[in-house]
Amino acid sequence: MKIGLGTVQFGVDYGVSNKDGKTPAGEVESILAVARELKVRVLDTASLYGDSEQVLGNCLPAAAGFDIVTKTPQFAKPVVDADDAERLQQAFHESLIKLKCDSLYGLLMHRADDLFVPGGERLMAALTGLKQQGLVAKIGVSVYSAEQIDQVLDRFAVDLVQLPISVLDQRLLRSGHLRKLKAAGVEVHARSVFLQGLLLMDLSEIPAYFAPVRNILESYRQFIRARGLTPLQAALGFVSGLSEIDRIICGVNNVQQLHDICNAANVELDCAEFADFAIGDEAIVNPALWRLEPGKP
Repeated sequence: MKIGLGTVQFGVDYGVSNKDGKTPAGEVESILAVARELKVRVLDTASLYGDSEQVLGNCLPAAAGFDIVTKTPQFAKPVVDADDAERLQQAFHESLIKLKCDSLYGLLMHRADDLFVPGGERLMAALTGLKQQGLVAKIGVSVYSAEQIDQVLDRFAVDLVQLPISVLDQRLLRSGHLRKLKAAGVEVHARSVFLQGLLLMDLSEIPAYFAPVRNILESYRQFIRARGLTPLQAALGFVSGLSEIDRIICGVNNVQQLHDICNAANVELDCAEFADFAIGDEAIVNPALWRLEPGKP
């Protein structure tokens, strides 16, 4: 099972297509129980995802058997000092307490650029120290770009990288960086495979912000319809077909969505057939850059 469960919705109201808001605790418990049944092993969270860690800690059954990956705070400073490294370690210990765990599977730098400023090596040393203490099995980084991957691999030894990839965002596939990561022995987790739900939305509901690429979205829908694929099967099948991807992190708001995702994940497609739908404009494929107007269709 390549599917991993993203948990940002458990802590905050998240996603361009999310009409349900933050997932209630009772539904979280049901989602986690079903995830175990479906052999979903990875849970992805972060200290910055509202109270997601706390919710998970309260809802996880004893000896749940999940591999939990969390992330560090963001520092966003011109220079990293010893206090920042201590803050990283303290935040991780707080994550352990919230999650009610003795150790975790993974810890990622949430903001990759924090590693590249003067003193950034202090943060990686802190991660390494936590790994040496047996508190985390794999350390790594969450990235947005090929440049960040190059900088990380040039400077540090990492076990795990989380990165964005989707039918529309094929930048790291085309640049060869997926192959580069696997050649370095790095475990790769894919995120944003639905672009916050954009790839699953009805065309009539897509925000006006995406008007410049509406023709591509329409062509894509015609393409998958002709092949008898649902939007969910196509989006997952594209990423599932990439041998370099170890886990596909998907967020859900309810049990039915989790069932739908796991059922659709059995489809593996030829990624080359989707080349025409790749978009290079980062303002479109990077949700952090979206400027959506509330209430506008």
